[in-house]
Amino acid sequence: MKMRLDRWLATLSVGSRSEVKQWIRGGQAAVNGRIILDPALSFETEQDRLVLNGKELDGRVVRHVMLYKPAGILTAARDARQPTVMDLLPPVYRGIDCMPVGRLDKDTTGLLLLTCDGELNHRLLSPARHVEKRYRALVEGELEEKNVEAFAAGMDLGDFTAQPAKLTILRPSLAEVIIAEGKFHQVKRMFAAVGHEVLELHRCAFGPLELDPALQEGQWRELTAEEEKALREAAGMGDA
Repeated sequence: MKMRLDRWLATLSVGSRSEVKQWIRGGQAAVNGRIILDPALSFETEQDRLVLNGKELDGRVVRHVMLYKPAGILTAARDARQPTVMDLLPPVYRGIDCMPVGRLDKDTTGLLLLTCDGELNHRLLSPARHVEKRYRALVEGELEEKNVEAFAAGMDLGDFTAQPAKLTILRPSLAEVIIAEGKFHQVKRMFAAVGHEVLELHRCAFGPLELDPALQEGQWRELTAEEEKALREAAGMGDA
């Protein structure tokens, strides 16, 4: 992505636009080993080597993150009263607009993806793409085979009809469910429709990606190149 040097540095959250302009004009910024004095010159953010005050910066403005969302955190860019998932990441990710792909309820835990790629975000959430999400749910009461059949048939939830979903009973009160949608409170509402309140809900997988078992709640890491490729393929973007 081509970007003006002053905007590039400001986007990386190293300083305000006016501050970085002063630093550039003062000879404190270098690209590909050459000191740059003109803030308006543009460079390739994903390729060019950026140095500020002698320190090399990670100049990428397109990044993809896997986060293990804990309970009690909002899936939102910002909130004036409550902590959000963005508070779990360094400021640079907010600066480069690395946004959540969909949302998890405040009390839901597990895999949350974040990306700077708006098209990828949109495609992963599009019902037409049928990108599956897998959850583990602890519910009140004991599940039965008729619940499996109800999920498989799809169900009318009033304001929308949920598409067929796969319910696998692991223990009487514990199950995995796979859906290809992501409506508001959908999994909880589907269980409620068959008479079972969800006590705990955890997302294990999103499309081809499983939650990294090495991550603890609140921890994150960037996707590997292989994971990004698999995600793009699931979104119908190939090697784009």
